[in-house]
Amino acid sequence: MELLWWLFAIVLMAVGLLGTVLPAVPGAIIILAAAVIHQLMLGSEKSLGWWNVGALVLLTLLSYALELASGYFGAKRFGATRWGAFGAMIGAIAGLFFPFPGLIVGPVMGAIAGELVAGKRLVKAGRAGWGTLLGNLAGMLGKLIIGLVMVSWFLVTTPEPF
Repeated sequence: MELLWWLFAIVLMAVGLLGTVLPAVPGAIIILAAAVIHQLMLGSEKSLGWWNVGALVLLTLLSYALELASGYFGAKRFGATRWGAFGAMIGAIAGLFFPFPGLIVGPVMGAIAGELVAGKRLVKAGRAGWGTLLGNLAGMLGKLIIGLVMVSWFLVTTPEPF
């Protein structure tokens, strides 16, 4: 039975790693859920322990803080105003209702639209959109790295099943 829970946790963590780069899939939460389920099913002596689960919770929170901040700071770095940042946020929310490209294109279009509403020229608005895109991509890479750290932490701190 122990091997079944190991297999379940590993498969769920692989899905979670995919979720760190796919929009609208909560990758870090899936990885954390796999660790918690493994802990609950096998107990502290055969799993990673509650202190390590607490560390994974902190890494999950860090992942989402990075996700929220990356697009904003990317846009600000490329000269976006408050209107551009607000437009990127509205675009991200609107992108939730569309298939895969919506969460990537939505914030960019929102930042451009926000800058245009603020009276900026198209070139300046495009720079803000470009910054939003680069910030989101950097955030995605950061989330992937945090996800890999979480999976590695689980594998290193959990006793072997054999």
